[in-house]
Amino acid sequence: MFRAIGRIFRTPDLRRKIGFTLGIVALFRLGSFIPAPFVDFANVQACLAQNQGTSGLYELVNLFSGGALLQLSIFALGIMPYITASIITQLLRVVIPHFETLYKEGQAGQAKLTQYTRYLTIALGVLQSTTLITVARSGALFPQNSDPSCSQLITNDAWYAILLMVVTMTAGTGLIMWLGELITERGIGNGMSLLIFTSIAASFPNSIWLIGQAQGIEVMVLVIAIGLVIVGLVVFVEQSQRRIPVQYAKRMVGRRTYGGNNTYIPIKVNMAGVVPVIFASSLLYLPALVAQFNQPAAGQTPQAWVTWIQNYLTQGDHPLYMLLYFLLIVGFTYFYVAITFNPEEVADNMKKYGGFIPGIRAGRPTAEYLDYVLTRVTLPGSIYLGVVALIPLIAFVWVGANQNFPFGGASILIIVGVGLETVKQIDSQLQQRHYEGLLR
Repeated sequence: MFRAIGRIFRTPDLRRKIGFTLGIVALFRLGSFIPAPFVDFANVQACLAQNQGTSGLYELVNLFSGGALLQLSIFALGIMPYITASIITQLLRVVIPHFETLYKEGQAGQAKLTQYTRYLTIALGVLQSTTLITVARSGALFPQNSDPSCSQLITNDAWYAILLMVVTMTAGTGLIMWLGELITERGIGNGMSLLIFTSIAASFPNSIWLIGQAQGIEVMVLVIAIGLVIVGLVVFVEQSQRRIPVQYAKRMVGRRTYGGNNTYIPIKVNMAGVVPVIFASSLLYLPALVAQFNQPAAGQTPQAWVTWIQNYLTQGDHPLYMLLYFLLIVGFTYFYVAITFNPEEVADNMKKYGGFIPGIRAGRPTAEYLDYVLTRVTLPGSIYLGVVALIPLIAFVWVGANQNFPFGGASILIIVGVGLETVKQIDSQLQQRHYEGLLR
């Protein structure tokens, strides 16, 4: 292993790419600590020190921003607007035929879709930064804290100050998007994924240390040991796949023979990735968001439905919340897999190039068989996603950790997925140059 790492740094091209990637990552983390204009940095730090947990409405965005959201920094929104825009663009392929046509046009069409995603990212950045500033001005960013300084995070309420903050945070989102594309072009791995990886990994030490302070060193060591086991199991499931054998008939084109080879269609157990967890989290935030904007005036009793939402759908420690969360993840997993993998399209492409599954007729029977396999492989994958997503909520009840518990949920899925993909890319580049990869 150490010899392989030594080969990485002895290879000039690979060393330059890794150095460039690390430099961009360092710049990204630096921007997470630079406060936006007209933000009272001292008050923000004092509120963060007194309020280690994150409000349920903002925990996912704060997780993906590496803690920059609650610091009201220039990178407060992180990569979340781009993630949301990418998911929306992908879903619109089902609704808008023009988007599906662009997707099938190859590189030129997908470049156009990428451009649409960038525009939508900026629009979402304006919307989310405006919402964040409004919440900070109202004092609801740290709702558990009664310190009056937590409602005085903005030093200037004038329209030009608010406009400058919105522009700064939106520009920060655009800069993050550009940095991610630079990593993809000149560095190692997928730039956007690596920036998300960096944001989440940056919160790991603090989360573990908070558990140690609250529950003791013994519990912290036990949590780390359990976390390593969880990481191993997640790696095992993420690498698991059902391979459907495919044979291609030989065909003559001029004097050349094409086809005649055997391959397979890999159907992963977790084809949906982390998207169903994000969908389910976002959907469960909506009732709490509606209830927050329907709070009664001082001295008045809240409405019954507002009280019910606050009791059952705001905190993740209630069994009803956990059950709904699990069921939504299972449902969204099937929904997202059905969108991203089209058995009829795969069957048509196989038939066009003379491919067939042994024992299955080409055309519609092949599509039905693929749908049959996909439905059954997705079931354990959706249950796996639901169980992993519930780990932070169970830890919240068990050890009193906040819901950003590192070894579970979206964080562990992204950390493992991006880590595996980046290692594979480094391994493939090493094999091209030394005929021996990073892993044996």
